[in-house]
Amino acid sequence: MKIVNFDNTNSLMSQLMLEMRSVTIQNDRMRFRRNLERAGQIMAYEISKTFEYRKVGINTPLGVADCHEPADQVVLATIFRAGLPFHQGFLSYFDRAENAFVSAYRKYREKDDFDILIEYLASPSLDGKTLIICDPMLATGASMELSYKALLTRGTPRKIHLASVVASMQAVDYVRQTFPENTTLWVGAIDDEINAHSYIVPGLGDAGDLAFGTKL
Repeated sequence: MKIVNFDNTNSLMSQLMLEMRSVTIQNDRMRFRRNLERAGQIMAYEISKTFEYRKVGINTPLGVADCHEPADQVVLATIFRAGLPFHQGFLSYFDRAENAFVSAYRKYREKDDFDILIEYLASPSLDGKTLIICDPMLATGASMELSYKALLTRGTPRKIHLASVVASMQAVDYVRQTFPENTTLWVGAIDDEINAHSYIVPGLGDAGDLAFGTKL
């Protein structure tokens, strides 16, 4: 598995990460959602550099121009609910992509003891396509793995990209062990720890709550 960590290079992603982590700035829900979207746009552009391209001749008013278009058939998959603004950022660049949606949530047995459950899946065929799974927070890797396994019921992708804003080192190690070799992980930052509640530390908090409000 290849890992691309944007925190290793200074770019506009650095400013977005600063704002999404800040306890002051992130309280502006609209700005937080917009920053998730912008992060998706930056990652989409970088991921597009890994695609295969084909040459096409395009008629202009004065002749024929040799241009290039992506040969990859893209499916954008999102894990509800925090992934929605992040997904929109990708979709604004991959505007011809097919889309898939998965619900994955924590069902608590006790305070810090929970299972990840999948209850909803809508996806086109994935056979031979480039699958991009968007989930802003990669805490343990369990939601990502279970969502991927659910998506595999719709076919086998040719290439896999996992995209997250913040990941824990534990989750990075986990997905490295559980995903196939044709997978690339794209992440805005990798933090060292998760706490007893399986939240990333220092992280940025609950991305779903910050984007859409707290839930019961």
